[in-house]
Amino acid sequence: MNLENYLPVLLFILVGIGVGVGPMLIGRILGPHRPDPEKLSPYECGFEAFEDARMKFDVRYYLVAILFILFDLEIAFLFPWAVVLDSIGFFGFMAMMIFLGILVVGFIYEWMKGALDWE
Repeated sequence: MNLENYLPVLLFILVGIGVGVGPMLIGRILGPHRPDPEKLSPYECGFEAFEDARMKFDVRYYLVAILFILFDLEIAFLFPWAVVLDSIGFFGFMAMMIFLGILVVGFIYEWMKGALDWE
């Protein structure tokens, strides 16, 4: 076994550590360090927290988040599908229509549950 084969791997690791740690060290050394109560206070949406951080959220928040993930993934799958549509043919087209149909069923379910109605 020749150790020269591992030199690129070691170099890659060292450069990765340097890129990750270097800017933090430069910021710590060259950056101003003037702490005050405003900088050290917990920041949450521009105002002080007035309730417990472990309070319960409305379920509709999670349903809208799931809806966003569904349609975000849909778009992520649509772009590569559109690029190779000529080569995959009718079978690929029908597979995507089934996928989109399942997403539409999920969207209709959330709509009927009232997840998109805000009070």
